[in-house]
Amino acid sequence: MTPLVRAVALLVALAVPFAVAAQKFEPQVGQAGKDVIWVPTPDEVVDRMLTMAQVGPNDFHMDLGSGDGKIVIAAAKRGAKALGIEYNPDMVKLSQDNAQKAGVADRASYRRADIFQTDFSQATVITLYLLPALNMKLRPLILSMKPGTRVVSHSFTMEDWEADEISSMDGRRAYFWVVPANVMGSWTLESNGQKIDLSLEQTFQKIIGTVALGAVHGGLRDPKLRGASISFAFVDGDGVRRDYTGRVTGTRMEGSFRDDKGEEGRWTASKK
Repeated sequence: MTPLVRAVALLVALAVPFAVAAQKFEPQVGQAGKDVIWVPTPDEVVDRMLTMAQVGPNDFHMDLGSGDGKIVIAAAKRGAKALGIEYNPDMVKLSQDNAQKAGVADRASYRRADIFQTDFSQATVITLYLLPALNMKLRPLILSMKPGTRVVSHSFTMEDWEADEISSMDGRRAYFWVVPANVMGSWTLESNGQKIDLSLEQTFQKIIGTVALGAVHGGLRDPKLRGASISFAFVDGDGVRRDYTGRVTGTRMEGSFRDDKGEEGRWTASKK
């Protein structure tokens, strides 16, 4: 090899790393995605979103439309197993690199996929920064998830599904929901050997209802539904208030009750 050829070869070898570096993907605010444009979520909003959802080591967190991966990385730093779903392959690669640099690649992972073709039913926490129409398209899928699943959206609501909490940070908002159990319908409530017909009406996490007390249908007092946890009270035909707390498991409910005379016991209910 002549000196000239060696010199040219050396120059080429030195130039390659610079060329690769020059080609490194850098996301641009406002760049087009499949259904949205990319706008990063500020760090303080990310922190509040994950705090609202109380993300921890026992969680499986999924970020739908994960962008540069920062929310997934933040969840992994809290000990959660976290997965980002992102359609742009360059963003996926960038996210993987960022997770590696952050030292959480063992808990933070990313998948190139369409969020509407993805099964996220096993997640315990969902985060979103999507447009309102996309939130509404996802809403039926989210409502079919396991009761108690926590959902946080940056900036955008779920329309008439009212948030359980709204936090504000320097003009930005984060909305938090807990997926409620489905309790709508007629139930047979049994406690202390007595059976009572219980009827519940439901609008997302808000419930109202009545119990059959002979010819009277008494209204429920303080009915509350949060995930799979339910509580309510009623005044029976003898004027005694009975307070019930319990959990919903599909077509059954069970828990404990106490009345204002001090009587306590267990109760169950089965859906008709």
